[in-house]
Amino acid sequence: MKSSKTWHEQHESDCSPGDRIADKVTNVLGSWKFIIIQTAAVLTWAGINLIAFFSHWDPFPFVLLNLLFSVQSAYAAPIIMMAQNRQSARDRIQAYDDYRTNLEAKEEIEELQVRLSRIETDKLDKIITILQDIKVERGHSTK
Repeated sequence: MKSSKTWHEQHESDCSPGDRIADKVTNVLGSWKFIIIQTAAVLTWAGINLIAFFSHWDPFPFVLLNLLFSVQSAYAAPIIMMAQNRQSARDRIQAYDDYRTNLEAKEEIEELQVRLSRIETDKLDKIITILQDIKVERGHSTK
């Protein structure tokens, strides 16, 4: 018996909260909005730490900023890998579902070809019978 869920619904229902979080984080990290915000934050950080009237909590060469980027990278890389692994699993499921659908379609097409062949054969047999009847009738009428 077939499942009433599509492959996509099944895959989504099998996702753990961690999978969903990884997808959301990856969607944020892979956006222009994130790049623009991060660029603005870096420029602001550097600007504030270079201006003389502020106390420099992270003077040039911005060691604290580098530490923050290292921590961000340490977490971002595995999260991105988790999202990629999940996408790979989803792609495999979709490919298998496509394969099954193609097999079912092939079987249905072959069945339709057999049916059409039978119909064609039946019609040809009827046409031959009609032609033979006409030939017999003409043969009787010419004598």
